[in-house]
Amino acid sequence: MCLAVPGQVLAILGDDELTRSARVAFGGIVKEIALAFAPGARVGDYVLVHAGVAIAVLDAEEAARTLADLATLAEDAA
Repeated sequence: MCLAVPGQVLAILGDDELTRSARVAFGGIVKEIALAFAPGARVGDYVLVHAGVAIAVLDAEEAARTLADLATLAEDAA
């Protein structure tokens, strides 16, 4: 099973669409994420991340729903 998690873009590093990356926040944890598959991502956007790669840009409402669903799953597992 694969899992992709939303995170918010804090900064974009580089100009080349194939090699640029972003610093992305995931609930207090910040990771550097590749943006090659999400060339439209901008600072402040939410991106859906799988295995260190942003695979889609999400609107804030969709990101909030997904994060709420993940929180519910975590509560149910505890």
